[in-house]
Amino acid sequence: MQTILTKNNNFIILFCALLLMSCTTNIVYDKYTPIENHQWFSENKIEFIVNNLDTISKKNVFINIRNNKNYEFSSLFLIANIEFPSGLQVVDTLEYEMTDAAGNWLGTGFTELKENKLFYKENVLFSEKGDYKFNIKQATRSIHDIKGENPLNGITDVGLSIEKVK
Repeated sequence: MQTILTKNNNFIILFCALLLMSCTTNIVYDKYTPIENHQWFSENKIEFIVNNLDTISKKNVFINIRNNKNYEFSSLFLIANIEFPSGLQVVDTLEYEMTDAAGNWLGTGFTELKENKLFYKENVLFSEKGDYKFNIKQATRSIHDIKGENPLNGITDVGLSIEKVK
């Protein structure tokens, strides 16, 4: 009887491990950069360097933002730049909603820290081998800070994730 239980336990552990691995196999890249003192200055760009070896599979690119209750806006403006291995650059100005119409935080998390996984590029094919540089800067301003002299408070981490399209 003891041997049967041990075999069943081993099978259950193996099954759970395979299940966990199969859930994350589409993740190609996932990295976060913490924001010092949770104050993101407009001149501080966050850079991610991704080495592309797969020139066949289409991918989705996400910008991941973690914010706390000190974030004071209902939306977030970002300037995102991709530099291809060949030197070609693509620059996008992005706007993301951080709260719903009632002012409730969007994203996941049960504490004051919320995490938002924001679509950046969909079904993109990185056809060149080599290093891709992703740069992200915040461009959110209050009415009284048009030049962006004040930091954006409440952003704790900025991340980039890339997933293969299923």
